[in-house]
Amino acid sequence: KGYVFGKLGPIFNAFFAENLPFDPNEAQKRVMHEIRDDMRSGHQMNRLLQGDVGSGKTLVALMTMLIAIDNGFQACMMAPTEILAEQHLSTIRAFLKDMPVGVDMLTGMVKGKKREKILHDLAEVKIDILVGTHAIIEDTVQFKQLGIAVVDEQHRFGVAQRAKLWGKSENPPHILVMTATPIPRTLAMTIYGDLDVS
Repeated sequence: KGYVFGKLGPIFNAFFAENLPFDPNEAQKRVMHEIRDDMRSGHQMNRLLQGDVGSGKTLVALMTMLIAIDNGFQACMMAPTEILAEQHLSTIRAFLKDMPVGVDMLTGMVKGKKREKILHDLAEVKIDILVGTHAIIEDTVQFKQLGIAVVDEQHRFGVAQRAKLWGKSENPPHILVMTATPIPRTLAMTIYGDLDVS
């Protein structure tokens, strides 16, 4: 079973109408339709999003996260290194501009009062999107209601680490895995047998 995200709400619509820097291409539209179908189906999404560097995977991931937020849920995006997490954070903030979406970052380097504040804000849903490294899957990190987890460069994370994300929510959250590493489709089905491929 998975959470049902049946609606496109005001945040997604405002982003699409005002903040989208370019019209999505056919591939991005097709992938968004596949993701939308997954998220409405009542089953947990487990989808691998494959595309070259610069092909717009982060934009697709952000729009997917905004759908979760419009349906009353939080989202997270996990990257294998701090530098990649910082890049995702700045890209997401640039896309959102001044939209009322709380975004923050958690890595192993975030300590003390700053860390306490993030954990508090996460529990109080002042943070809608948490970007970070594997620090996100630590037991102390508790979401109020995690609806979607985006995992970048999945091959650097084990299945066990992905499974830890499942425990962050009442139902397993939807999972969108992104990779820029070209993988032949037949091989992708072997390595990621539990994932649909876009």
